[in-house]
Amino acid sequence: VDVVFMFFGPQTYVDTTHPGAREFFWSRAKKNYYDYGIRTFWLDEAEPEMRPYDYDNVRMYLGNGEEVSNIYCVGFAKAFYDGLKAQGEEVCNLVRCAWLGSQRYGVVLWSGDIASTFDSLRKQLKAGLNVAMCGIPWWTTDIGGFHGGDPKDPAFQELLVRWFEYGTFCPVMRLHGDREPRQPQVGTTGGATCRSGAENEVWSFGKEAFEICKKYLNLRERMKPYIARLMKEAHEKGTPVIKPLFYDFPQD
Repeated sequence: VDVVFMFFGPQTYVDTTHPGAREFFWSRAKKNYYDYGIRTFWLDEAEPEMRPYDYDNVRMYLGNGEEVSNIYCVGFAKAFYDGLKAQGEEVCNLVRCAWLGSQRYGVVLWSGDIASTFDSLRKQLKAGLNVAMCGIPWWTTDIGGFHGGDPKDPAFQELLVRWFEYGTFCPVMRLHGDREPRQPQVGTTGGATCRSGAENEVWSFGKEAFEICKKYLNLRERMKPYIARLMKEAHEKGTPVIKPLFYDFPQD
């Protein structure tokens, strides 16, 4: 098997465009996770993480990488959807990559491992609206960004608060990120070299930021009936949960 990248040893990718490969993929997840009680999955790296990604050199069951790579993440989600459905489960999995049709397979899409910057926050607004118009209703970001950000830095505290305010009105609201400074390594085996980041709870960014975050957490709680109604409309009619202005005001 060709080695695609190194992560705790040589790695390759499973060809999720192949039905048999999807079944095998799920069988491993079932044996090692589902059978131990796991019912919801965080499907990180739902796209082949190849560097550099030379599409013309990638071969999959459905064809050349230049032709079929974008559908890879759909098969990734489908493998878990089919496996969980066969067990009688309702499916809701967090996924790092999606494409047209991914919404059929119970995915909550987040925008990946993005930078902790105001420029990155600006891009999330555009990305979320485009995702919504592609028919994928469940959208979320790492509030505060993923890469970087010191919870004790006033500049990052400002970014975190602004992002938190935006996240309150996303279909799914979640705080996540790899904060600085990294924590000391614990242990020497398994995943020990993947060190934890700094604290990342709502009370980790100073008293002023905490009070603002509490305000928006309470607002989110009060919005639950409204959000449930929007989710029901998305389920029944495909209506986006977050919408560009032209969706509701096409003549303006």
